[in-house]
Amino acid sequence: MRFTADHIADYAASPFAAFSSWMPWELTAQAVQVVEQLLTSLDAEYEVSGNVAVHPSATVESGAALKGPAIIGPHCFLAAGSLVRGGCWLDRNCIIGPGSELNSSFLFAGSRLAHFNFVGDSILGMNVNLEAGSIIANHRNELPVPAIRILYADTVIETGAVKFGSIVGDGCRIGANAVLAPGTILPAGTIVQRLSLIDQHPHESLLADGH
Repeated sequence: MRFTADHIADYAASPFAAFSSWMPWELTAQAVQVVEQLLTSLDAEYEVSGNVAVHPSATVESGAALKGPAIIGPHCFLAAGSLVRGGCWLDRNCIIGPGSELNSSFLFAGSRLAHFNFVGDSILGMNVNLEAGSIIANHRNELPVPAIRILYADTVIETGAVKFGSIVGDGCRIGANAVLAPGTILPAGTIVQRLSLIDQHPHESLLADGH
């Protein structure tokens, strides 16, 4: 299923091409193992300490918490008070702002978590911007059956995963204090207004019909 590459132009040419047979929720669920594998093929210019690789042009401020495995690409910026954990990959020119947490997620070039954001188990395309306080949730604790279902192109996909965030296409803009519910897929260029809730969980009638 190609829907990740449909919304992220560089996906097929990225290091994740090696995992092209995996569903995106399989990729994020295995983020630790995936990033550990990517660490073995990095350019020699990266500075590696344990299972954390940081490009010398990147800035990691004092007070940022960086828990491996992780790859921080060229010209990235991790602000004081940010947290990166659970297997993360940042392409070039990414920003993790103060108070933001990135968990088991992959960011393509130029994507930014501005301030006080949470992004879990997600794949963000190029030049995605999250304004202050916006959240990409990765677990449906409000449903009796937490396994994540995705409605995509009029088809209900049963992922079987209990944790998965979003696929966010290139150039999306997420307004302040907006929430993307688990299983959201945003096409490239989508603008999410401030204080919005984007929830693409299939309607129960579709589930009952077996779509």
